Amino acid sequence: MQENAPGGAAEIVHPSAPATEPFVAATVHLAAETVPHAGTDPHLEPTDFDTMRVGYGLHERLAAAHLSGGWLPLFTAWLDEAGRRGVREPNAMVLGTATPDGRPSTRTVLCKGADERGLQFFTTTTSRKGAQLAASEFASVTFPWLVVERQVHMEGPCHPLSREDSLAYWRTRPRGSQVAAWASEQSRPVDSVSALEAQYADAERRFAGVDEIPMPDRWGGFRLSPERVEFWQGGRDRFHDRVECRLDAGNWVVSRLQP
Repeated sequence: MQENAPGGAAEIVHPSAPATEPFVAATVHLAAETVPHAGTDPHLEPTDFDTMRVGYGLHERLAAAHLSGGWLPLFTAWLDEAGRRGVREPNAMVLGTATPDGRPSTRTVLCKGADERGLQFFTTTTSRKGAQLAASEFASVTFPWLVVERQVHMEGPCHPLSREDSLAYWRTRPRGSQVAAWASEQSRPVDSVSALEAQYADAERRFAGVDEIPMPDRWGGFRLSPERVEFWQGGRDRFHDRVECRLDAGNWVVSRLQP
């Protein structure tokens, strides 16, 4: 890595990847002072956003043939690589839902399982997202691995897991996380931080002598069963790779999309 390049910019040279995957060295120039320091004027002008620009081009072209085995093998390979290349919580995904009248909302949750049936995640079912999933039964997720210039986007029906499946995961959670699930009425207003901490303390006292904390009725898992999966990979000059798998009559159809 090289920094303090001429002209006040930082030059970052990405190293070559292991031989298991072709990796094209790329140089990214970051304009100096593109983001204001704390205490400066927080109102950014359009010209400030113009300077927030980096180049792409770490990888060789993504081919439709890479999806010949369906979406799951490539997804798991990319997920694994993102973790190895330093992406913190590579299983973090942006979950999109909508109200019955079509008003969208997003938030980040953790994917806790992936197989041919789809992706699993767990949450408070009475939360805002839980209510929207119950109403629409459809969702989208995006894995934004921008550090490695890749994203995966999925769309499809999203249904609750069985209580047995949810309970199996619940038992693997750290005790503190189990207490938090009891303490928080997720998405509901709270008067103050002290009131919220008091709720946690109350839940701790409630289960102080309990070896196995039970799973709340309002907590459980969902499975998103993708009908469309898009793989995005950064390309030079914004000429990105976009390859999608779309479910058609039980078969996955692969096609390249224009960037």
